[in-house]
Amino acid sequence: MQDLFTAFYGQPPEHTVSAPGRVNLIGEHTDYNGGFVLPAAINYHTWISAAAENSRQLEVVAWNFDNQRVLIDLDQPMVADPDILWSNYVRGVIQQLLKHGLRLTGGKLYIAGDVPAGAGLSSSASLEMAVIRALTAMSGETIDPTQAALLGQAAENHFVGCNCGIMDQLISACGEENHALLIDCHDLSTRAVSIPQDWEILIVHSGVKRGLVDSEYNQRRQQCEAAAATFGATSLRDVSLTQLLEKQADMDPLAFRRARHVLTENARTLKAAEALAAADIAALMPVMAESHASMRDDFNITVPAIDTLVDILTRAGNGKAGARMTGGGFGGCVVAIAPAVVIPALMQAVNTDYQRLTGCEPTLIRAKASGGAFQ
Repeated sequence: MQDLFTAFYGQPPEHTVSAPGRVNLIGEHTDYNGGFVLPAAINYHTWISAAAENSRQLEVVAWNFDNQRVLIDLDQPMVADPDILWSNYVRGVIQQLLKHGLRLTGGKLYIAGDVPAGAGLSSSASLEMAVIRALTAMSGETIDPTQAALLGQAAENHFVGCNCGIMDQLISACGEENHALLIDCHDLSTRAVSIPQDWEILIVHSGVKRGLVDSEYNQRRQQCEAAAATFGATSLRDVSLTQLLEKQADMDPLAFRRARHVLTENARTLKAAEALAAADIAALMPVMAESHASMRDDFNITVPAIDTLVDILTRAGNGKAGARMTGGGFGGCVVAIAPAVVIPALMQAVNTDYQRLTGCEPTLIRAKASGGAFQ
């Protein structure tokens, strides 16, 4: 990164920071409902090299977009750019940092990353956390990791226009190496859950690209909020499965299914954390299978290619691998977790069968749980 910065700007950087992407092992569409999630930060990152200047202007360059360059005046209101979309994540973060009272300085930023975009691996949260790390380092400011995550979420909600929950930013900021993080999105408390040393995470991109802002993600959130309101609650976290079942006859069938997914997914996530900590793949596998079925049938966020991919991985695992869709839905990735000795069989099955059955080309990623941006 330092060499890329120096080659572009003709001077060395003063700071180089990074923030990881993430894979969510289980707990889908539960974060914005105040529920439980079990993500891991992964060894794919957004990197930023930076140098401060005595000015009020930021020059920001993105390697992944052919060195596309934007200039941002820190003294002017932040306005979204309809053409250079990646820059809106930077602008949104700047807006939130300034609103939070941080004193930012101008300078030069060079951004590059290897988190696949549109894959459900949180390239956007990775970018947001890296920008916060870079800007605070340049400006001599400090920020609490949880606060950084909240500001990144606010940037995405209010500036970019995606009504995401807190999970992506929090795991990118606070992830722990060789661990998943059980996050209670109601109070943002976390518990590190060790991933067995002889297990591996396999992420398979389906080849079906997805986009949160333009997808039905925001609609799902609205449906969940409406279901919670049926019970006079602000969040489905405050509703029990017993209450939901008692009121099923009075509810819109679609709202009922959306709420049932969230409530049962919370229970599955807690079970999965216990199974992972105990290195019990026999207990983890059915929980992940039930999660995928719920996303498919109750939350309606999978697509046929994703369902096929999960079937291939489950069969190839032969009782020794858990697999499910991960991310916001409508394409993107499937995550599998298994003892390392099982991973080659999973990869071979995907390479042999997936494209033949779906016409889509998969991308296979062997991932390790990584430390977060502020660790």
